[in-house]
Amino acid sequence: MPDASPLFSLTVYGTPAPAGSKKAFAIRRGGVPTGQIAVSDASPRSKPWKAEIRQAVGRAWTWPVLEGPLAVSFTFYVRRPQGHYGSGKNAGRVRDSAPDLPTVKPDLLKLARAVEDAMSGAVYRDDSQITTEVLRKRYGTPERVVIALARDREDGAA
Repeated sequence: MPDASPLFSLTVYGTPAPAGSKKAFAIRRGGVPTGQIAVSDASPRSKPWKAEIRQAVGRAWTWPVLEGPLAVSFTFYVRRPQGHYGSGKNAGRVRDSAPDLPTVKPDLLKLARAVEDAMSGAVYRDDSQITTEVLRKRYGTPERVVIALARDREDGAA
């Protein structure tokens, strides 16, 4: 988290899912285009993950929707692949050759996008208010995201 003390922090348990690319399509009524466009997320796993985040935030956030610049920190913990562990007597040990950090999909920015979208309208008016963001992806169980939110402030940098 940047210099500011968190206003709000929350851990949401579950398998982090990325917000995929967006798909846009024309809305039709009776087969005739209305001139309106609908946008949906291309990732089928993101919808239940976003719902889980919204539920957890809904239980924890009891204040009015925030306005103004915000700083957020999201730390995602994902399960280590089975291949990172030894076998036989070493079944519970991580192999020396296993990487320390997850450099495989899902993409960290897409994981963050799902959380940002899920919190929009509940904690802050819009995710465009986020002016500072610290993102981390780590191995860990249980799978989860740790969210910290603070008001951002001008630090004097140009």
